[in-house]
Amino acid sequence: MSILQQIDSPADLRALPAEDLPRLAEEIRRVIIQTVAQNGGHLAPNLGVVELTLALHRVFTTPRDKIIWDVGHQCYVHKLLTGRREQFASLRQFGGLSGFPRPLESAHDAFATGHSSTSVSAALGMALARDQQKKRHHVVAVIGDGALTGGMALEALNHAGHLQCNLIVVLNDNEMSIAQNVGGLSRYLSRLRSDPKYTRGKEELENIIKRIPNIGSAVLKMADRLKDAFKYLVVPGMFFEELGFTYLGPVDGHDLLELMRILQQARSLKGPVLVHVLTQKGRGYQPALDDPDTFHGVAPFNPETGQPLKTSPIPSYTQVFGQFMVEMGQRIPNLVAITAAMPGGTGLKGFAARYPERFFDVGIAEQHAVTLAAGLASQGIRPVVAIYSTFLQRAYDQIVHDVCLSGLPVVFAIDRGGLVGDDGPTHHGVFDFSYLRHLPNMMIMAPADENQLRQMLYTALMHDGPVAVRYPRSSGTGCPMEELKAIPPGSARVLQEGDQLTLLAVGSMVQPARQAAEELARQGIATACIDARFVKPLDEKLILHYAVRTGRIVTVEENVLAGGFGSAVLELLQQRGLHQVQVMRLGVPDCFITHGSRDILLKQCGLTGEQIAAAALELLQKRSHRGRLKLL
Repeated sequence: MSILQQIDSPADLRALPAEDLPRLAEEIRRVIIQTVAQNGGHLAPNLGVVELTLALHRVFTTPRDKIIWDVGHQCYVHKLLTGRREQFASLRQFGGLSGFPRPLESAHDAFATGHSSTSVSAALGMALARDQQKKRHHVVAVIGDGALTGGMALEALNHAGHLQCNLIVVLNDNEMSIAQNVGGLSRYLSRLRSDPKYTRGKEELENIIKRIPNIGSAVLKMADRLKDAFKYLVVPGMFFEELGFTYLGPVDGHDLLELMRILQQARSLKGPVLVHVLTQKGRGYQPALDDPDTFHGVAPFNPETGQPLKTSPIPSYTQVFGQFMVEMGQRIPNLVAITAAMPGGTGLKGFAARYPERFFDVGIAEQHAVTLAAGLASQGIRPVVAIYSTFLQRAYDQIVHDVCLSGLPVVFAIDRGGLVGDDGPTHHGVFDFSYLRHLPNMMIMAPADENQLRQMLYTALMHDGPVAVRYPRSSGTGCPMEELKAIPPGSARVLQEGDQLTLLAVGSMVQPARQAAEELARQGIATACIDARFVKPLDEKLILHYAVRTGRIVTVEENVLAGGFGSAVLELLQQRGLHQVQVMRLGVPDCFITHGSRDILLKQCGLTGEQIAAAALELLQKRSHRGRLKLL
């Protein structure tokens, strides 16, 4: 029997002989590689934290002690060790384990995470609650060096240092370079400063110096200045010490014994402590070591070669966007591209390589990205901000206050719009129509295919104001690409004529709606099918014409129903007095959608072509009260 098969809980891990831990780490890496190769997921981050996770669960006792994983995409090892080994093969599958921490899934998951830079804030809140409730457990936040670029993490560190409550922050550093020649000295200083004898001795010495007549205070101040100057030279963690943390490290994140020793020291200290751990992203799997960016999050692949199992000859919407940006970079000299730590995920690597002086990766700082774009736009530059829909939520105030209020020409290229699949509720981009539609000056477009994406992006660059172009995480349709031409704002297109029913769809739902219209036509129902193209402004004239003509409208969108595209259509009909028009809105219901394949989730939401046709038939079967309609 493998060692991993003997681990049903962290208690089993703590009972394991220390000499078995390296073998257990190897077994865990093999299981993670095999599972992610089958299901897809976050490979490189999890391979890098195997020893760190083992050490954390040897030193701390969950669920009494709280471990909060920042972002949470590095929690696979944690899941294997906390009673979910037998379910691990279902990772990221519909009805299976989530790819992120989920308290509903296990008491060992202290906090639900999925967005970056939140762990220290949540951990500080838990630590303060612990203190108010007179409890004595430990609270540990595990945060990556990339997540520290998020302002929220720095705000939390500053507050924690000010409050001086007991809190441990583990900095998982897999990118920052730490000079080896100071490593030994730093380790020595960490041991010295974490030793209770040192702390007591330091306090006793300070008391003695203070009692020296006339010069005691001056000597003490001079000693402090010399001490601080020396520490700035030799200790890499002075930034954290200035914030009020005791800094320990850097420590080799793959040396289990050293990790356990320093975590035990951190547990014994009073006040906030930062443990600086150096890890290797993708450790134990050569393809991930060679290309940790690609293997950060991957689709199913061949574990022998690292090559993806499925490749499509049809480019994805992301790839089409990236190619468009390179093309426009040559045609528009003042075009710049901005992303928040996702140059590969948003398709901007080509633009960055071709026009490095016009490309800005701001790190995990979406708020800064948006206001940076506003500043650029105010000075005549044309910025395109490429951010996933779910992450753009973090910059809502900046969109309102810094872009829309002044009507600045910032283009938001919103990738991963709609249901993204296996990453689940923290990553579904199903709120953007709703949180952008009510903003004055904002134009919103959603393409039905990759050719339309190009036309919409071109339209956005020609528009003198804020524009959002929202597209899904999927391959295109394989349609031919046409010459670039601006689309008149607020203009829809009729795909199929009919006078009994109108299907009014936008973006990724145009193709399923078209399938539904064709099926209804085969059943003898004259169905009009319209690609709205714009969520704002609407093509009011066209929509009102078909509302009067058919008296029944089915709106279809891959967005929450509350405040989305269908709501905009209802508002239009109400404003124009068409109260008798029967409207059915199809979209994402008022709940957080679980993880699973995109096809399964669309079916769960009733958004397949077959389900749209069935919903339309249901509307037709309702008794009509419309009589003769006319515009007021």
